[in-house]
Amino acid sequence: MEPVSTPIPPAGTQPGPTPPAHAALMRAAVADAVDAPLRVRSVPRPSAGPGQVLVRVAASGLNPLDLKIHAGIAAHARQPLPAILGIDLAGTVAALGAGVTRFAVGDPVYGMAGGVGGLQGTLAEYAAVDARLLARAPANLSLRDAATLPLVVITAWEGLVDRARVHAGQRVLVLGGSGGVGQAAIQLARAFGAEVVATAGESRRARIEALGARFVDARSAALPEALAQAGDGHGYDLVYDTAGGASLDLGFATVKRFGHVVSSLGWGTHALAPLSFRAATYSGVFTLLPLLSGEGRAHHGEILDAAARRVEAGQLTPAVAAPRYTLDTVNEAYAALREGRAQGKLVVDVAP
Repeated sequence: MEPVSTPIPPAGTQPGPTPPAHAALMRAAVADAVDAPLRVRSVPRPSAGPGQVLVRVAASGLNPLDLKIHAGIAAHARQPLPAILGIDLAGTVAALGAGVTRFAVGDPVYGMAGGVGGLQGTLAEYAAVDARLLARAPANLSLRDAATLPLVVITAWEGLVDRARVHAGQRVLVLGGSGGVGQAAIQLARAFGAEVVATAGESRRARIEALGARFVDARSAALPEALAQAGDGHGYDLVYDTAGGASLDLGFATVKRFGHVVSSLGWGTHALAPLSFRAATYSGVFTLLPLLSGEGRAHHGEILDAAARRVEAGQLTPAVAAPRYTLDTVNEAYAALREGRAQGKLVVDVAP
């Protein structure tokens, strides 16, 4: 990808004057318009404002949501273009804004830091991030590996821990266990002492079983019966749905009496009778809310702090795809994600 030197304005604003020649610049991958190829540009480097940390970005983890934003089909993310995309990052603290005491320059950090709601994304050499959104990266992971965790771990944690209060002795069903959120949910449920059953395609059986879950083929013609058998006919104390639609309906039908169903994609129209007849409860997870509203941002940092301890204890491991991408090959990374070619989370290496 050929670098371009034209700066862009912040997302949602009109182009302004070219910055002075002496202004500090950085390289970033910019989406000029819906579905337009990302272009590497030199843009003004941000500085850390009050309560912010300036992060030198080592790596940006890619998520399916990045594709939806790029394609203009993620109205809930509200990211006006042109913009620097990217939600997850890991890197090192380059500077501290006024009032920040939790971090020191040089600290390795990770977080779900931007790329929505007009916030600068993480496909850039530097990002000024609300310090509350960050945590120290797990000591036993490279920054590249750590960059794959924030969105999926926060999404899984909010559903399992915050909403459903997962605990030892429960039987948990993860619908869509092979995706990033699903794999995080399997590992977190097991870390809290639950027994886990997970659905996925047959090609992902080995991965599901390696994570310690009982595998059920998501494409089985008799999926409800297979799930009932895997649950020993008693249903599930907790169902975590990652796909929405018919998958969430299946969750309502398989949860046990007084159980709890959680979905990270519960946007459709559903009949609640199967849930009501079991006196069960439902919770939705909207992980972007703190980024969009500013409310609850400190809890994201708290979740990542707790997750780092789980990683360091060997209870949570990322599945990182082998191909390596840089800012200059970011469009290839997006294509690999779009086509489903990757086995694991894709990462863009940002730092030289």
